[in-house]
Amino acid sequence: MDRRKFLSASAVTAVGAGIATPHVARAQDSFNWRMTNSYGPTAPFYTVGPGSPTDMIEKIRIMSGGRLNIQHFAAGELIPAFEGFDAVQQGVIEMNASNSYFWSGNTFAAQYFTTVPFGLSYMGHMAWLFHGGGLELWHEVYEPFGLVAFPMNSTGVQMTGWFREPVEEIGQLRGLRMRIPGLAGRVYASLGVDTRLLPGGEIFPALERGVIDAAEFVGPYQDRALGLHQAAKFYHTSGWHEPATTGELLISRAAWDSLPEDLQMIVRQASQAACLQSLTWSESVNGAALTDLVTNHGVTAAPLPADVIAALREATLDTLETEANASEVVRKVHDSYFAFKADHDGWARISEVSWFNDILGM
Repeated sequence: MDRRKFLSASAVTAVGAGIATPHVARAQDSFNWRMTNSYGPTAPFYTVGPGSPTDMIEKIRIMSGGRLNIQHFAAGELIPAFEGFDAVQQGVIEMNASNSYFWSGNTFAAQYFTTVPFGLSYMGHMAWLFHGGGLELWHEVYEPFGLVAFPMNSTGVQMTGWFREPVEEIGQLRGLRMRIPGLAGRVYASLGVDTRLLPGGEIFPALERGVIDAAEFVGPYQDRALGLHQAAKFYHTSGWHEPATTGELLISRAAWDSLPEDLQMIVRQASQAACLQSLTWSESVNGAALTDLVTNHGVTAAPLPADVIAALREATLDTLETEANASEVVRKVHDSYFAFKADHDGWARISEVSWFNDILGM
């Protein structure tokens, strides 16, 4: 071989190797994380199935070529159900799957990122998060805690819940013992309800034994999976309290910053995809589940009376204003959310609402 050609070829190879070396080293970086969960090991949507945390974890593993491996622990397997926020903040684990409104005791602003009673629909909520500044506010709210978060699933509209006796007038709420989380619990409490926060796995036994008189969980499919229809037969369907319930992927800021940009993007895109996949899965199964509950299990499904809804709306607005007036951070999130809602409501009235009312005649 000609010596000059050999040297030239060697130089090109060396330069190419020099350029490629950082990429090779980067591709070899790997991370082994742990994720805890506020829900039990077999909970549809919240733990297993399309768009669930374990489904997202597998997608991240595949898309990262095995560079980001996340071990999942359901509620109680590593920490109790509602201790994920503290565990991630303290660096005990890197990730937690839950709903941000469980942390409203740490900061009330966290409520807005899950859902708001009488608030935005799924479409509007996702639009606010991804295109209306909601996600940036989420990060801003969590910055003092050393945390970042992303939406990771959504149920869409949830049902009011299961009652031993139907609610026919507002006075029945006083003294009612009910499992209900988040802001809705505050609203019910202001109307005399004795509210309880119970993990999903504890709802059925509490309702069956009469420890509580009513319970809210999710919707027909997930509620049936818990067996709630076996403990109460009146199913109020007015989804006033959670019109767009969105899950939270909570991540330690230090752990997040340790990831290279490509892995960060994989996590972002996997969580965003899970929002769509989980919502469409929920929409695909709830109709048949509700029909089954009513047809085959003796369940009565009906909305709450209009005067009860009116009282709940008034109490919700009062509670939100009280919290917003007490905190600059909450006020900033509150104003952003409701300014976006005002614009989106105008569009929704002539798009989705008009479609249902004027075109379909529903």
